[in-house]
Amino acid sequence: QSILRAILGPYSAWKYGVQADPFLEQGDRPYLIMMNHQTPFDQFFIGMSFKGPVYYIATEDIFSKGWISSVIRYLVAPVPIKKQTTDLHAVMTCMKIAKEGGTIALAPEGNRTFSGKTEYIKPSIVKFARALKLPIAIYRIEGGYGVQPRWSDAVRKGSMHAYVSHVIEQDEIKELSDDELYELLLKELYVNEGVADGTYRHPKLAEYLERAMYVCPHCGLSEFESSGDIIRCKQCGQSIRYLPTKELEGIDRPFPFRFVTEWYDYQCDFINNWDPRLYQEKPLYQDTARLSEVILYKNKRPLRNQVSVALYGNRITIDDDLVFLFDETAAVTVLGRNKVNIYFGDTVYQLKSDKRFNALKYVNIFNRYKNIREGNENGKFLGL
Repeated sequence: QSILRAILGPYSAWKYGVQADPFLEQGDRPYLIMMNHQTPFDQFFIGMSFKGPVYYIATEDIFSKGWISSVIRYLVAPVPIKKQTTDLHAVMTCMKIAKEGGTIALAPEGNRTFSGKTEYIKPSIVKFARALKLPIAIYRIEGGYGVQPRWSDAVRKGSMHAYVSHVIEQDEIKELSDDELYELLLKELYVNEGVADGTYRHPKLAEYLERAMYVCPHCGLSEFESSGDIIRCKQCGQSIRYLPTKELEGIDRPFPFRFVTEWYDYQCDFINNWDPRLYQEKPLYQDTARLSEVILYKNKRPLRNQVSVALYGNRITIDDDLVFLFDETAAVTVLGRNKVNIYFGDTVYQLKSDKRFNALKYVNIFNRYKNIREGNENGKFLGL
């Protein structure tokens, strides 16, 4: 890890404009590091702040990339965790590392933010933290959404700050109830980038925002296309400019949201007040993609180079001959910027389309259906 830190530390500072403060109070103690998740390089910021080896908890996707995964294992020995489940094997591995005096790092969200706000954190993080019996170092990352939103390929010129903002000692952890510790973690990890707190410059500020947005405030479920700093609704033609301050500006008419954060919240509210069971006859969306089978912790096996994908309110179909009924599907998740994993029976399928593909709608609609099916119509969790 020292070799990796020497190379990627300076590269991260140059690429992301990040100031990663050294954790001067670290001493020789091991920690459980919890960070909010904004960029694909967040783990390297931790490496710039902490001395000594850090064991990172990572989702299974990075272990299914063939030889690249082998290199990652050799350099940082990450702990694999299945994204859609509570992975008891990963928990036991972390307990062993903690008992041996190792420092462990994870993003409790399990996802990079699409909106600029810290995403949902499962309450089970409390039991995990208690089991490790380590002090918790809250690692706060600010400005990462401005520099590179999850939906964008472009790294903007701007600045970031990464640092340990708070340490929760074991004595305090023992005194707090599970609910109190959970609320404390939510408070300390919460970052909202939906504010005009700096400038982030690039000629393609809005490019690929359609990976995150699929609900228009004027016409509901829709599709978008972007170019440069502008994104446009394909149905009603509303055009919106993304400004260097992260603000949104309606071009042909006023736009009701100032930041993507607000627009994203509206999108979630729209889906949470919508009944997908009413949309089983005609597809809501149709896409083309490459279909693979994920061999967990090994690689991906190509199945079909190009398939027709249809999303209904209760299922996903592939070429009309492969049907994933939501009632029989364990999970639908988004990986990276816009890949979809479908956990069906003992098989994990992956859909990978072009750069403008919106994977989020598959995840949100599946989870809305699941919430209703389980009698949780007021549930807010949509998969992220």
